[in-house]
Amino acid sequence: MAEPAPPLIRYRFVDCRWELADPEAGRRAYLEGHVPGAVFLDVERDLSGPPGVAGRHPLPTAEAFAAAASQAGIGSGVFVVAYGSMGGAERLWWLLRHFGHDHCAVLDLAGWHGPLRGGEETVEPERFEPRPRAGDTIEAEELKRRREELVVVDARIPSRFRGEPNPIDRVPGRIPGALNAPWSEPLPDLPEGELVAYCGSGVTACVVLHRLALSGREGRLYPGSWSEWEQRGLPVERG
Repeated sequence: MAEPAPPLIRYRFVDCRWELADPEAGRRAYLEGHVPGAVFLDVERDLSGPPGVAGRHPLPTAEAFAAAASQAGIGSGVFVVAYGSMGGAERLWWLLRHFGHDHCAVLDLAGWHGPLRGGEETVEPERFEPRPRAGDTIEAEELKRRREELVVVDARIPSRFRGEPNPIDRVPGRIPGALNAPWSEPLPDLPEGELVAYCGSGVTACVVLHRLALSGREGRLYPGSWSEWEQRGLPVERG
């Protein structure tokens, strides 16, 4: 029988602010003012693997994420409160659950009415032991094969969903049959069925998955998202 988990007696605020066009903007914002005691985790370096054929923000390895979480003071007895921008907080929430740490919430920083503090924070490292969860992601080949039987949700803004030219997508368009649920807008009613969420690179799709979880519904993440799909010559729909 597995040993019971230690009681949750500590909280760790984590700042995950970021901007796609300015990777250093999040750290600058953190240094200017953050929730007292909060640590900073970078979407590009801590919450993603190196960009490449798997997309702009592929999932980090279990070892890399465990190292970042441990240094941030996240361990089995710690409840994480993540806040951020453009899906950064929801990306941490999703990764923690993916690697077996369910004790996490997302805070809208606009709702924080307490003080802010500038500069760096020093925290005691914890031991984060990753226990990767199965079945919460989907790879491109399965998605291509099963897309007509899945509820595929695109979290990008409507213009990118429609396939209008833009500076981010090399090949404008969407996965055929996908529905649009922009991360920056309220979650629409979605059909019943097995749901898969994607976006440009797997970050803002986590906003959709977080909102679904709050409503009692689960979905799977396509980690590579459009930044992988467009590289592979897979079917494209526009309009």
